[in-house]
Amino acid sequence: MPPHLTNLRLLFSSANHHITTLPASSNLLSSSFPLFCQPKIQSLQLPRRIFPNTLRFFTTFSSYSRKPRRSSNRNSSSSPFSSTKQHRNSSTSNTRGRDNNFNKQKGGLSMELEKEAGSADNALESTFVYNKKRADGSEKKDLPRKALELKVRKLNPINTICYVQILGTGMDTHDTSPSVLLFFDKQRFIFNAGEGLQRFCTEHKIKLSKIDHIFLSRVCSETAGGLPGLLLTLAGISEEGMSVNVWGPSDLKLLVDAMRAFIPNAAMVHTRSFGPASDTSALVTPAKDVFSDPVVLIDDEVVKLSAIILRPSQAAEGSSTKKPGSQEADEHLVEQLSSSISKPRAEPSTKPGDLSVIYICELPEIKGKFDPKKAAALGLRPGPKYRELQLGNSVKSDRQDIMVHPSDVLGPSIPGPIVLLVDCPTLSHFKDVSSVQSLSSYYAGISGNSSSRTVNCVIHLSPSYVTNTIEYQKWMSRFPEAQHIMAGHEMRNIEVPIIKSSARIAAQLNYLCPQFFPAPGIWSLQHLKHIASDLRASSEGPFSDLCESIPAQNLLKFHLRPITQLGLDRSGIPDSASQSEIVDELVSRIPEITEASKQVSQLWLQNGKNERMSEQAKELPTEEPWLHNNELPACLEGVTREDLEIVLLGTGSSQPSKYRNVSSILLNLFSKGSILFDCGEGTLGQLKRRFGVDRADEIIRDLRCIWISHIHGDHHTGLARILALRRDLLKGVPHEPLMVVGPWRLKRFLDAYQRLEDLDMQFLDCKHTSESSLAALDSNEDIKDADRIRSQDQKIDSTLFAKGSRMQSYFKRPGSPAENAMVYPLLKKLMKVLREGGLQALISFPVIHCPQAYGVMLKAADRTNGAGKTIPGWKIVYSGDTRPCPELVKASKSATILVHEATFEDGLIEEAIARNHSTTKEAVEVGASAGAYRVILTHFSQRYPKIPVFDESHLHNTCIAFDMMSVNLADLPLLPRILPYIKLLFRDEMAVDESDDMNDIAAVA
Repeated sequence: MPPHLTNLRLLFSSANHHITTLPASSNLLSSSFPLFCQPKIQSLQLPRRIFPNTLRFFTTFSSYSRKPRRSSNRNSSSSPFSSTKQHRNSSTSNTRGRDNNFNKQKGGLSMELEKEAGSADNALESTFVYNKKRADGSEKKDLPRKALELKVRKLNPINTICYVQILGTGMDTHDTSPSVLLFFDKQRFIFNAGEGLQRFCTEHKIKLSKIDHIFLSRVCSETAGGLPGLLLTLAGISEEGMSVNVWGPSDLKLLVDAMRAFIPNAAMVHTRSFGPASDTSALVTPAKDVFSDPVVLIDDEVVKLSAIILRPSQAAEGSSTKKPGSQEADEHLVEQLSSSISKPRAEPSTKPGDLSVIYICELPEIKGKFDPKKAAALGLRPGPKYRELQLGNSVKSDRQDIMVHPSDVLGPSIPGPIVLLVDCPTLSHFKDVSSVQSLSSYYAGISGNSSSRTVNCVIHLSPSYVTNTIEYQKWMSRFPEAQHIMAGHEMRNIEVPIIKSSARIAAQLNYLCPQFFPAPGIWSLQHLKHIASDLRASSEGPFSDLCESIPAQNLLKFHLRPITQLGLDRSGIPDSASQSEIVDELVSRIPEITEASKQVSQLWLQNGKNERMSEQAKELPTEEPWLHNNELPACLEGVTREDLEIVLLGTGSSQPSKYRNVSSILLNLFSKGSILFDCGEGTLGQLKRRFGVDRADEIIRDLRCIWISHIHGDHHTGLARILALRRDLLKGVPHEPLMVVGPWRLKRFLDAYQRLEDLDMQFLDCKHTSESSLAALDSNEDIKDADRIRSQDQKIDSTLFAKGSRMQSYFKRPGSPAENAMVYPLLKKLMKVLREGGLQALISFPVIHCPQAYGVMLKAADRTNGAGKTIPGWKIVYSGDTRPCPELVKASKSATILVHEATFEDGLIEEAIARNHSTTKEAVEVGASAGAYRVILTHFSQRYPKIPVFDESHLHNTCIAFDMMSVNLADLPLLPRILPYIKLLFRDEMAVDESDDMNDIAAVA
């Protein structure tokens, strides 16, 4: 057998797949895999330097789920790509240098393929190309492992510039906790890293390179949802990477350990947990009562940073079922708090995520001005001793036999500024805030407290339903000289968009085509004013004037140094533009857009009619003849607007940008619930921006299933926040745990995360939702009686199947009776969930990207119309991240909609291969080969900030996805017809590599 086929057999035999070599005359060539077999299809023809010959035979193989066996000869060269032979000839000389440079950047990947032997094997028909090492997960093993150490920065004790700044993550959607930046000349401290933090920093060009410490006020998805993305960004700043300290209450190490599956170089994260911890190795707290005394975390010449741990009180928790934040609940809890504040502190059992923190940031005092006349009078000569005195050291007089102390020659010192960051997430935590004795030294006006230190600024991360209570307001009044900044979930901040660039694009698209780009669902300003008046009315009383405060705004600063600038700075707050202002600017820039918007409206008025558009409507823009093809698939017969809506929540790849969030797709089944395909960071915020806060909560309550394609962070790091919010919304309501379908490596992350907070979910491996697994659900009698299997497990001899024994490993191997007994109930539940949603099947299939990467096919159940005719159900296919492959073509056969990744433009085929992604042309032709009715392209590289580069000549029946794009099944015939109008909207835009912006953000200040 030829050596290249031997290597491929080794690769796929470990995954129980096979290689089949078919003659060109085989009947399977035109039926099973039309994309890869028909010579007329141009979908996968690569440049001639890759495939110069026309070949007669064809090799098919599937992707895999396990690593290939290692060859015994380690010195033998094997191709990192799976492909047919490539000949290097004179025609490739002009590209050799470029390819070599590209290969070096990809960690030594080479496009050179193995030579073949045998006359029969020198004529293969065609095949596809992908990065084998990346696909099986062995690519990074060839790279040297980084040993990252904490960097020791040279600090500037004078601190000519220091301030705290509000990073408004979550303010417009209430989905995460806002972040706070503590800025020094040589250091940056971040407090809380909610979802969307790195996207916010990208938008406003906030430099991340000097972040050495990240502090969490709670260890939960609300405060740490953006931590994976932030760490990935820090890791990619330079070749040597970055190292960072992450601080937080107990069991913080659990959170970081859970991320090891998808964060490279996990050694860069140094956990610094304080307080009680199950893992004592992560404990840095001195041996004292961590619930009463402050824990000093950092104490150097720049800042002293301490933490006070809060925990919910048992007395305040109670069993009330009143909605948190309601007036009744507030009065109930405040009454409990008032009666229990003076009582001894209880010792309730708390979960790690229940603990919160008050951070105290104290800057050193500023020494008084040096008086040289006093120094001369004490017998000192000008010189180094002057410097020692200014540094606080005593020196011996040059002319007198005395010691000169700093107080002898320095003026009065100025106390250093103090900032408090308070996170009191619930009223049940407020008892600790009120009774903690370690804060008494910061209170003003307390008898017997003559040495109280003045607090200059208090940033309240607590939600408004806590801060608006009488008791909390009275506590705030204990800091009369402090500037109180309310950074919690204030109602007035909902309409202010955090990501202004994305909001601007959404407003422009909404003006052009409101049918596919609905207006954002944020509350109107009139509604906000109504809420604000209610809040003012409810807060009227004798305590309302006790403490003045201001609402937090994006990029609001409070200067701490220089001392002459101490106070608020609103100069950096970005201006907000209304939707009408954005539209006016668009019309002035592109006057034709007004007529284009009218023409788009006419498309919906004329939908279903066989009349041509007016001559005026034809003038702009010019449409292709295929756009008027009105032939509908049978599944769209009699379809209504309440059947299905596909909402593209995130359409970018790798990491969020200011224009595109990372991958997430909502399948809105309206009254029958909804399903999420992938759930990248910021998915919750995107839901709330699209549907509004209340409607988004309803959608999350009614979620039926979340399906995750693979373990890469841009596809699942928003999952925990969605699950945690659903848990809270359904608290006290009878419900079933949410079904999450994903690769088994995702389960490891979720299992570790659930030790921090309950996610209220059940997990099902993608491999168990394959077509063969679902077919076995009804045919395999061995797994139907799950209770019988479990009872047999308990009766098995304990020594034969003891933990760690070979028999125990055999009995619980994949596909064993024990695993089948566990999986069967979950499959039954999944099928029940699908039936309740009017769906027939959810089938996962392997694709070529990374280990355990999957695509998915969702099929609706057939229906019967009024005449008794059976209407087939629609079929949606989502590719996930992949190279074109036979499994995807097979699953997409006759699909109603194929949502396919198109990470790269056609000219970047080599990079697409190296990264196991698809180009625009490849994605379109996968859909054409499978006979898909409509193709939606998504997952664009962030080098294309607004619209990707594409060749419209081959975009038949295809549309480009944008964030918040909503495609109703009833509007599907019109989907490709809006592409010419979108081109008009972005006609002046150029594909600028946004990675340049991201590099600027990460650059050293």
